[in-house]
Amino acid sequence: MIGAPASGTYFRLHAPRWAHQPTSGAGAARHGGRLNRPGIEALYLASDLETAVAEFKQASPLLAPATIVSYSVSLSQVADFSKGFDPARWHPLWQDLFCDWRKLVLDRIEPPSWVISDRVLAAGFQGVLFPSAANPGGTNLVVYMMRLAATDRLVANDPHGDLPKNQSSWPPPASAPILE
Repeated sequence: MIGAPASGTYFRLHAPRWAHQPTSGAGAARHGGRLNRPGIEALYLASDLETAVAEFKQASPLLAPATIVSYSVSLSQVADFSKGFDPARWHPLWQDLFCDWRKLVLDRIEPPSWVISDRVLAAGFQGVLFPSAANPGGTNLVVYMMRLAATDRLVANDPHGDLPKNQSSWPPPASAPILE
């Protein structure tokens, strides 16, 4: 597996109620993601704002409320799959990166993309650069939070402290009245 450094500005749209944890990766750990099994904290970022919006929106015709966060990123070693699958450089398993991982999980089948992430983690990489399925031409970066070293940098840009500090701004929804 070939690695490369990753650095620059990346973006993510967060559901407002989770914007107080912009670098946690805990959301992806709850149910898993394309390139992380449940229990693995992973932060999914996009290299440009258009891709971040497309990834957040997914197949929805409307954009849900979101908090846009930009990040300064400098990682020493990621698996760079951003140019697509090259059989000379990558194991054939990488062809399955864009499997319908959600459907496979529902069918109780291990997604091949989780096996890919296992290999990336076993190789010691901090993340994966990969093409966006939601925005052709866009690039995503998944960062494995447990792999960050002291020399790596992942900082949410919040120069004025505008991001919420906790969930107190988002009380649980009131229960619907019971009609008899």
